[in-house]
Parts: sequence; structure tokens; C-alpha cells
Amino acid sequence: MTIPVLGNDLTEVIEADRAHLWHHLIQHKPFETIDPRVMVEGKGMRVWDAKGVERIDAVSGGVWTVNVGYGRETIAKAVYDQLVKMNYFANSAGSIPGSLFAKRLIEKMPGMSRVYYTNSGSEANEKAFKMIRQIAHKKYGGKKYKILYRDRDYHGGTLATMSAGGQDERAMQYGPMAPGFVRVPHCMEYRRHQQDGAPVENYGEWAADQIEQVILREGPDTVGGLCLEPVTAGGGVITPPQGYWERVQEICRKYDILLHIDEVVCGVGRTGTWFGYQHYGIKPDFVTMAKGVASGYAAIACCVTTEAVFDMFKDNADDPMNYFRDISTFGGCTAGPAAALENMRIIEDEGLLENTVRMGERTVANLQALMEKHRVIGDVRGKGLFCGAELVADRQTKEPVSEKQVAAVVGECFAQGVIIGASNRSVPGLNNVLCLSPALIATADDIDAITGAIDKALTKVFG
Repeated sequence: MTIPVLGNDLTEVIEADRAHLWHHLIQHKPFETIDPRVMVEGKGMRVWDAKGVERIDAVSGGVWTVNVGYGRETIAKAVYDQLVKMNYFANSAGSIPGSLFAKRLIEKMPGMSRVYYTNSGSEANEKAFKMIRQIAHKKYGGKKYKILYRDRDYHGGTLATMSAGGQDERAMQYGPMAPGFVRVPHCMEYRRHQQDGAPVENYGEWAADQIEQVILREGPDTVGGLCLEPVTAGGGVITPPQGYWERVQEICRKYDILLHIDEVVCGVGRTGTWFGYQHYGIKPDFVTMAKGVASGYAAIACCVTTEAVFDMFKDNADDPMNYFRDISTFGGCTAGPAAALENMRIIEDEGLLENTVRMGERTVANLQALMEKHRVIGDVRGKGLFCGAELVADRQTKEPVSEKQVAAVVGECFAQGVIIGASNRSVPGLNNVLCLSPALIATADDIDAITGAIDKALTKVFG
């Protein structure tokens, strides 16, 4: 592939980056002596940097976003056409793409009915929190305001979503956190030995029962919502154990607790279904989503609710406070829904859900084969094209390898031309999971190249 822009001198770009950009998740001290990374072009699953180096992107834009791959001209054209026709009006009024995408989205989500557009996953989650709090005031005199969240889950970078975050390193030095958010234990079967009383049999039901214990401790009349990821993402790519979700649903119904599923990572195909929760037969009250909704071609996120939730905000039109008094400046206006419509068409027309299942199975099988070869791999987990390999110094004790060693594996893959991810600044002492989330268009050759690079990297770092 030829990339004309790489024929230009990008020195000015790199120096402007060094002098003025504040990158995400990066310590900038090294940029005093080395160049910051500048990505220039992407096509399919490949990206090129300012030096013209080609790499396979196995993390879909660094943060699990570019689900249909790079260079989709039809999405770019859909956004262009929409911006020329009507680029913006606040979502206090509707738009053609906003209305049409809401309809198409709800068709994929039986039991859900209303779409509230926002800018980002953090904001979508915060809207759900605010709705739960407002319902507490409307129905329960403000008492049922507490929101439960799970250890190792992540819901965003605002102060409220960090307050509901189960990854302690992400919240360090940003406190004090917002009140009314209460942690429940994780459901990570691989590390059940760290939980007092955790059984070998029926661990999933036991893990869910720990949520009920927290509810009883706090008082069921004070708990309004439970926010969970269907598959925990940055906390270690944690797939739920058998029996877990069924019991969670029972608990929420028993105590009249609204169930909020955070699909910011898992949503729109990543796990092989439209939404991760659909693997488990549960019926949420809120579903939030962002990253893959438009595959990064435009900013869009959604907080989707049931009609029962929606109805609670219009039951007394004479009350001037009885509606959701909130706005998101760029939520749903209008490039995002235009991109999302075309993104959804591509997933359907190209059979990418089915491909995700097939390639996900291949990824897990390849990682399991590596596990037989490399004792440093303690566990392999995944759902669809969202997979992780946990690295341990000892399989018996499950002692994690050092973060420095994990970073070395990532660096060796990068040197081979493959970009993989790793849990980072998340759970103290447990940032030891390699993370893979290639685009849903991945081929068998792509998967083999990714896991082949990991094989060589593990050999180089650990022998």
C-alpha cells in the first residue's frame, strides 16, 4: 500500500506534538529525548506511523473502538453528507440520523425502547447514575440512592464514574470521591482463592450472592442501582462464571434494584453478539455504549432505557421538575448517528458478528496453545474478539509477573509490527493481563500473526 502523506516531511508535526499535545495515559518525560508516536493512516487492520512503519492493530485504535476497521469510505461519506446538510442542532430537537439510528438500535435490543444520546461512555454512564438518583427522589423520598459497582470494573473518567470504578489506581490522587457508591466483590473465578469462603463448585452463584450480602449490609431500601460490565474490560478481561448473571438478575428483582449494564467496550459486536449482556439472557433497565457504536468515525455514545424507566419521567406533566433535566451538547448531533447507521449496516452486510465468533474461537485456541508452551500464561479468557491472557510467575500461587515484564512483552510485539494491549494503571499489583481486541474484520491470518508475535515476545522476555 502507498501512503502519499508519508512522502512529506512530518518534522513540524512531530515537534508541534512534542511542544503542545498532552497525550492520554502517557508519561511525557521520555519525549524530551525521543519522538512522540504520531499515527498517520489506517486501512483495514493496519496502521502506519509518521516513520512509515506498518503494524497490525490488535487493540482497535488503542482502546477497543475501531470495530469495522480503518479506511471505511462509506462511513466517511455518510458523515460528510450529513454535515453538509445539517451539522448541528441540540438534541432538544430531533434529527434524521438520530431518529433512524435510535430505531435501528432498539431493533437489536428486545425489551429496551429509549435512546438518550451523549458524547462518551463516561457521560453515558453518568446519565444513568443521574436517572437512578432522580428516580430515588421521585419514588422513594431520596432514600434509595446508592449505586453498587463491582471490583475491577471500569465505568469512566469523570469524578462520578471514577467513584463507581473498581480499579483503584485509576482513582488514586483524584479524591475525594463522590458519596453513595458502594463496591461489591468481583466474579473472577481464576482468583477466587483471594476471596474468603469462595467455593470450587457453583462459584458463579456464590459470587453473585456476595452482591446480595452488600445489599443487606447497606439496607435494600437505600440501594437504587447496580452497574456492571458484561465482560470486565480493563480490569483483566474477566468473563463471568456460570450461574452468575442469572443470580444477579434474581437479586435485582428481589430488592427492586435497577440493573445498569455498561456495554461501552462490549457493545456493537465485540463479543460476537450485538451486546455482551445478550449472551446471558438478562433484562437490564439501562444499557450504556460508546466505542464501537460508530467504530471511532464520529463521537457518539448512548444511554438506552426501558419504557418503564422512561415513563417515570413523564408521569406528572404538571410538575416542572418531573422530567430528566439534562443535556449533552454534542450528544446525537448529527455526525455520530450518521456514522453509527452505516457502521451497523457494515456489520450486518459483511456478517461480522459471525466472523467475530469464529475468529474469537481461533484466538482463544491459539492462546491456549501458547499456554501449553509458556508456563508464564496462567489463564486464557475471552468472549468473541475480546480476549486476555494473564501472566503469572508461578501457576500454583498465581503470583503475577511484574508490570515491567508485561510492558516488555507489549514492546516486543510492537517491535515485530503488532500492537497489543495490557491492563495498565488499573488494579494495584494485578496489571498483568495481555489484552486483545482486533477489529471484527480480522482474518485467520491476522489472528495467527498476532498470537505468533506474542509467542516470540514471551520467548524473548521469559525464555
